[in-house]
Amino acid sequence: MSRLVALQDDDHVQGPRDAGLVLIEYGDFECPYCGEEYPEIKAVQQAMGDALCFAFRHFPLRQAHPHAERAAEFAEAAATIGRFWEMHDLLYEHQRALDERSLVGYAGQLGFDTALIESALNGDFAARVQKDFSAGVRNGVNGTPCLFLNGRRYDGANDRASLLQLLRDVAAG
Repeated sequence: MSRLVALQDDDHVQGPRDAGLVLIEYGDFECPYCGEEYPEIKAVQQAMGDALCFAFRHFPLRQAHPHAERAAEFAEAAATIGRFWEMHDLLYEHQRALDERSLVGYAGQLGFDTALIESALNGDFAARVQKDFSAGVRNGVNGTPCLFLNGRRYDGANDRASLLQLLRDVAAG
């Protein structure tokens, strides 16, 4: 029997936590497959509305994507000022520009003060990113994007039509 992956209190979520459908993504901001998945998930969220709770967890593939971990740390810095999802979206929408200078620029757009930028550059949010990564390893994540629906890993097609059909089937019981 496979282990169920449950929503955690510190997960970054959009939608009601008590929704009947919970979709958790382990993602990497520099991963091209995650970049392709980003608009698909957005469309699914739009279509499902309050029936879906979407959670994002960090799984930076450090070897393949040298900027992914620092990008995740900047997303965590944004969370401290209530702007995680805005940074999440900026990072995916500008996936090819995740160097330090670009990250500092995005931070400025979102209203980071100098101390918060320095904190992100100093790696002060690395432990939070590592927590997500370690949980992903324990949950069998070995690449990105990796999705879990209502606690169970989903390895099927990730396009919006397939995801919507899956979600509707699960919701129907």
